[in-house]
Amino acid sequence: MAKKILIVGGGLAGTIVANGLCRQLRDELGAGGVTITMLGAEPTHIYQPGLLYVPFGHMREAELLREQKSVLDRRVSFHVDPATRVDVDKKAVTTVSGQTHGYDFLVLATGSRIRPDMVPGMAEGAHWFYDLAGARKLRDALQQFQGGRVVINTNAPHKCPVAPLEITFMLRDHLAGRGLLDKSEIVYTYPIGRLHSLEPVANWAVPEFERCGIKSEVFFNTKSVDPQKKTITSEEDTTLEYDLLITIPPHSGQQVITDSGLGNGGWVPTERNTLLREGSSDVFVVGDTTNLPISKAGSTAHFEADTVIDNLVSLIKEDRWARHYDGKVFCFVETGMNSGTYVWFNYATPPNPGPPSQMVHWFKLAYNRLYWLSARGLL
Repeated sequence: MAKKILIVGGGLAGTIVANGLCRQLRDELGAGGVTITMLGAEPTHIYQPGLLYVPFGHMREAELLREQKSVLDRRVSFHVDPATRVDVDKKAVTTVSGQTHGYDFLVLATGSRIRPDMVPGMAEGAHWFYDLAGARKLRDALQQFQGGRVVINTNAPHKCPVAPLEITFMLRDHLAGRGLLDKSEIVYTYPIGRLHSLEPVANWAVPEFERCGIKSEVFFNTKSVDPQKKTITSEEDTTLEYDLLITIPPHSGQQVITDSGLGNGGWVPTERNTLLREGSSDVFVVGDTTNLPISKAGSTAHFEADTVIDNLVSLIKEDRWARHYDGKVFCFVETGMNSGTYVWFNYATPPNPGPPSQMVHWFKLAYNRLYWLSARGLL
């Protein structure tokens, strides 16, 4: 009987897993010994890191979007039919349409979602770039902005942990390029007592902020936004006035994870080396869906997906484990419109950002163009 691999989620992590399995299980798929099914929420795949560039007019919307079927190997049975319930005891997943899919191996790649609704007034008073509609609105707001105080407000948890720093540095250069820097003030907030959750990154950011004239307010856990008064207030009772508010909204996992009793907040408890759901031997968790204390970022999803591919193939072909995930993460960091740096780290090695350079910025722009090869698992 064919081994059924079911992938829930059609983002980067799930797509890489599906395509990688198709290449490595070519013979098994051809002989009918393995089937691969993906349940996605949308027919379109979006390059999410590219949303950072949309507000500044540095990336066209069409560059961010592809039909999901065009990104997937043709041997993947793809359904736009989101999962509503995952029953790991019965090894079955139920969808919006009422269909039930059984599995031998399950890959949970449901991702995360922005939750501005969790903060009173945020949806009405703030701008963000974490979805296409938000990036469009921020682009319009920046075009109309003629100077004043910009508050860049970071909430936790959130995906792409360096994005708050990137938008801050890029905004500074954008205002300088429009001749508005002398008429503006940039204030960056962060919920803990430093500029970033990773201490080496925070330490690196301090002199960069000083060089750029960027102010900061740490220990700022957002309580509410008042769109009429144009103020944002923290749980620590600090209130900041703003002319433009750009937020990194809080994120949560998907509702199906919570409804299925698989994890609080939509995050699945995950064994950090095997990427198996805790207590399971046939349920893998990949990308933003995990509760692992590492970055929710595209590179994390990619490195985790590679590990899941190798182990699933090895289990199916040889009935043995292949390798462990070491916590590897690699992130480019835009430090302006024409410079960048990068951080890489794993469970054992902390990050160590280097000095910004134009070359690293061009490397990131090159990767933006190569993303679709990455999603296909070719990079």
